[in-house]
Amino acid sequence: MKVGLCAKVTADTDARLKASADGSSFEVNGKVVVGPYDAFAVEEAIKTKEKFKCEVVSFTVGGGDDVVAQLRGTVLALGADKAVVVSDPALAGTDSLGVARTLAAAIKKEGCDVVFCGKQAIDDDNVQVPAMVAELLGWAQVSRIVELEIEGTDFKATRSMDGGVREVVAGSLPAVFTAERGLNTPRYPKLPAVIAAKKKPLETPDLAALGLSGGDVAAKAVTTAYGAPPERPKGRKLEGDVDTMVSELVRLLREEVKVL
Repeated sequence: MKVGLCAKVTADTDARLKASADGSSFEVNGKVVVGPYDAFAVEEAIKTKEKFKCEVVSFTVGGGDDVVAQLRGTVLALGADKAVVVSDPALAGTDSLGVARTLAAAIKKEGCDVVFCGKQAIDDDNVQVPAMVAELLGWAQVSRIVELEIEGTDFKATRSMDGGVREVVAGSLPAVFTAERGLNTPRYPKLPAVIAAKKKPLETPDLAALGLSGGDVAAKAVTTAYGAPPERPKGRKLEGDVDTMVSELVRLLREEVKVL
């Protein structure tokens, strides 16, 4: 068995984003991290490695020094054997489908049997890529898992549904699983492992190396601009006796807010 792991490096939850003057891009004022839901996927991949004594390969789309540093300091330090970071100029403007096509091609090339992802990234919250990867590979997909048992090529997964409902799904590998909070408790890398991770292989193929072209990842959905949300209007204080304030409140709700 070979385990695949999709890990996205994104702005931390307490980082501040600032749009450029023309709205074409944004800057991150704060640190970047491997996404918190991806951290659950990392832990589950390592647990699977420990159980089956197999190889774990992580996959990331989009490179850069910060991305490489995060992958070495977390994913590789925690036990992944190799990282594949696909970097190509054509990926700069791609969308979720382009990312999924890139990941699927890299996963297929490595010959993985199971892939773990976080249920969603915390930057755009699209919740699209894992399902697209599974569809492109022709694999089963089970989302939002909080329990997982793999025996041979069979699996049984428990999904966390809305309203506190749990759903149990059984099937066969290969499959893509997306991790929900509660699946496990992610471990922290130890200093010797962080140092050793600097020597682990990290490949940076371009699209051509995966049999793809710029046209294959051309965006179908395009982000036109980034910008801060509009400022909230100042609050208004109503004065007078109770009847006067109630009448004024009703008028404002009807005429200005238009909810009555």
